[in-house]
Amino acid sequence: MALSRFDNPTGASLTKFLIKPLISMIFCAGVSVCALAQNARPNTTNDSSTATTQTSVENTSPSRTTESHVRSGNKSVEKQTVEALGPNGQYQPASETEKETIHVNATTTRTVVRSYSWDVNGQRNLQQVTEEEARSSASGDVEVVRTSSESDGNGNLQVVQREVADTRTISPDVQETKTTTYLPNGNGDLTPSLQTRELQKRSADHRVEVKKTLLQPNSSGNWKVAEVKESTIKEDNKARTSEERISRPDSDGGLSEVSRTVGKETQSAAGEKTTTVETYFTNAPGVAADGGLRLNWQVTTVQKTDSGGKTTEQQRMQPNPNDTNGGLQVSTRTKYTVRYAASGTDETKTIQERDVNGAFQVVSVETRKSDQAPAPQVQVAPSEKPK
Repeated sequence: MALSRFDNPTGASLTKFLIKPLISMIFCAGVSVCALAQNARPNTTNDSSTATTQTSVENTSPSRTTESHVRSGNKSVEKQTVEALGPNGQYQPASETEKETIHVNATTTRTVVRSYSWDVNGQRNLQQVTEEEARSSASGDVEVVRTSSESDGNGNLQVVQREVADTRTISPDVQETKTTTYLPNGNGDLTPSLQTRELQKRSADHRVEVKKTLLQPNSSGNWKVAEVKESTIKEDNKARTSEERISRPDSDGGLSEVSRTVGKETQSAAGEKTTTVETYFTNAPGVAADGGLRLNWQVTTVQKTDSGGKTTEQQRMQPNPNDTNGGLQVSTRTKYTVRYAASGTDETKTIQERDVNGAFQVVSVETRKSDQAPAPQVQVAPSEKPK
């Protein structure tokens, strides 16, 4: 399976492209740059909020997540605490993440994210710290430096990664970003280990093109192309289409396409959204590889929204392992419902999978109940597998 080396293996990048309104945010070079662009002006408004979500997954212990947000002047703190039900029937803290953001001035934002876990003695221990500083210029250029450190088990933090991203505005419709990742070598020094070069272009016909090149150092220390990902997204009224191609070096020294993802999203007059994503790879289960692309799966998502909530139904189709010439068949069904009430939000996610006899069986039921009043937002399709 030709997953991109840019992405987390559990992600379905084109599915996300189609569902999220990327046209409006594609020119953000990353999370840091987006955050800087949105929060460049210091906000002196003071506010705070807290929400608790109960999560129950069939055949697993329930959990409880508490999220809080406090903003005072130019500083905001967001905290998420996850608790698990212990053997005594009481909730016990399992993990905590705290994000502190300071808007130093109109062009500089500093962010620190701290992750904690609890040991068997009930003591909270610092596990990881990520420090980030983003600076923008009047021309629109942005520099982001992000340093990640992890605990060595004795309470000391060791730097494990540093990223330096530079984004330049070449023209009103073109941006270029170069990101270099530094990792510790055998001596403990940070050395360049990975580099990405990304070029983003936007055209007048609501088309966004992104070319992202991944480079790694060879034995001589020179940068060598390891992967190229080219994406195109186009909006036309209430329809959005996208295509993503991934190429890697072949035995002849050139680049060969190893995967392609094609997606389409449409919206009816009533507001119902239908998304179809097809993914092709050069190798498919049960079929001899011949260098050509073969359809490995198709995911269709239908989303309906009304005043009381939202319903998302998704089905994943894959080749029949017992009949490689029989086309695709539905292998997984997911139904995700959200119901709004004055007291909060109720969510239910049910996953069914086809068994060896061809019948669908419920493999997971997850329910969540939040005491936070719902707010209008873009609905993201549920993951294909429970977390």
